[in-house]
Amino acid sequence: MTPSHSELLQLKNLGMATVNILQAVGINTREDLQQVGAVQAYRRILARDINVSKVMLYALQGALMDRHWNDLPSDLKRQLVNEAEQDTLSEV
Repeated sequence: MTPSHSELLQLKNLGMATVNILQAVGINTREDLQQVGAVQAYRRILARDINVSKVMLYALQGALMDRHWNDLPSDLKRQLVNEAEQDTLSEV
């Protein structure tokens, strides 16, 4: 396990599979995730044709906020989905 694996694994909601996905899209540290943001990280994952659900988006945001993804307010979840879909639509 690399030091960056260990750092990302310390974040709430992130297991080894998620950390491997993040590293596959160029996110290797908490700072990387913070700079990119949950929505952009999620979009990078989708762009690589990695099949994930919206829960991945919530988990990434929760990791940044140190909260379990299921504890995120529903309005924040809606906002995240809207941002992810809006960004995706604007690229088409």
